[in-house]
Amino acid sequence: MRLTFASYNIHKGVGADGRRDPDRILEVIAEIEADVVALQEVDLRLGARRAVLDRGDLEQAGWQVASHPTKPASLGWHGNALLVRKGLEIVDVDAHRLPQVEPRGAIRATLRHARQEICVTGMHLDLTGLRRKRQFAHVCNASRAPGLPAVMLGDCNEWIRPIGGERGLAAHWHMVEPGRSFPARRPMLELDRIMHTPHWQLEKADVHASRAARLASDHLPVFATLVLHES
Repeated sequence: MRLTFASYNIHKGVGADGRRDPDRILEVIAEIEADVVALQEVDLRLGARRAVLDRGDLEQAGWQVASHPTKPASLGWHGNALLVRKGLEIVDVDAHRLPQVEPRGAIRATLRHARQEICVTGMHLDLTGLRRKRQFAHVCNASRAPGLPAVMLGDCNEWIRPIGGERGLAAHWHMVEPGRSFPARRPMLELDRIMHTPHWQLEKADVHASRAARLASDHLPVFATLVLHES
């Protein structure tokens, strides 16, 4: 099994020009050609937390949405949602609250292709170091379904070095660093990361830095193509 996983903080659809344009976000998502996309900031921040992207438009583009809406008008769980290509079956979806001051969450889906199940977790971690470490610990523990290949990805807000380092919390995860993804116009920081269990072999990882992507959000999407080892 070869799948491409992507993570994209869409900044509530607001681009570098200050305009909110969901169509530009959909264009960039289509460019990536991923099988699973973890989205962050898919809803407005206040009030009804209305979704920025239209579920009908996503379904028309060939996506299934794996999510637990925060509110009836929302698409994501505290802004987090997973897009899953048709052909992959969504078996189950769980929402996780993360240790927080401002609302933070993670969304985890069990997916099935043929008879193989995998777990995918999308997340958006805190800006402060201590809470971010606690959130990462929670996600690491919650995302390791016994025996199942797993992938975690999202906006980790880690400014200096890969979150978790080489030991401790990340001991059971392989850390992928696709590259600098923020700010989109002139990327300087590797805030967006992808992690996977040893079941997978990394084939390719990169930042999607098209012209459209540099304009559509303040983050560039990152992606990794992973190949599942034969059992």
